[in-house]
Amino acid sequence: MEIKRLTLQTNTIKEMREFYVDMFGFPLIIEDENSFRIGIGSSELEFASENVEGHPYYHFAFNIFANKFEEAKSWVKERVQLNVWDGEDEVYFSHFQAHALYFYDPAGNIVEFIARHTISENGEGPFSIEGVLNISEIGLTVANAISDGEKLIAAGINKRDNSPLSSTSLNFMGEKSKGIFIILNQPGRDWIFSDKISAIYPMEIITTGNSKIVVNSEHILKVY
Repeated sequence: MEIKRLTLQTNTIKEMREFYVDMFGFPLIIEDENSFRIGIGSSELEFASENVEGHPYYHFAFNIFANKFEEAKSWVKERVQLNVWDGEDEVYFSHFQAHALYFYDPAGNIVEFIARHTISENGEGPFSIEGVLNISEIGLTVANAISDGEKLIAAGINKRDNSPLSSTSLNFMGEKSKGIFIILNQPGRDWIFSDKISAIYPMEIITTGNSKIVVNSEHILKVY
């Protein structure tokens, strides 16, 4: 499973376009007055502002070349302030063998760049936006992680290492070998490297297996 397209809501569409397209340089695929879509390597990320309620925010991550973390960190710091957690502006996940950094975008989304040393290929030349490979993770917050997780499993999206679904911890749904996950969770969890807790907001995920995963405006998850 890979994330082919991810659609998220925002009530700051103008600022988000300036941030991702003008400042970061992600390629613009399509836009209208209520939305825009950008290329994230082999994935696509769309922000939509029509019929948005409240101030939605999400956590998502982008895979980068394994050997480019320090360059990517310097590159990002030239454009935005990194989030700090326990006095550090980066983290090493020993269980993933991955380095990561985090920052906010104008909507308050918690954005992560992650270099997975067991998966990502090495890049050549100075780091640039072309060094962002794909959408690595999306936090999928639902009312019932166990019953909704069973819907994902029925669609062929299994939990990493096939461990049991949990309502109290994060469920990494996807293939460890690809380093791409839907992070299934319930409301109220702290997102690391942020001052935000997980909450349910509408989204749409389209996978390379042609599954469509939708959280609608009533906070109900459906898998097609």
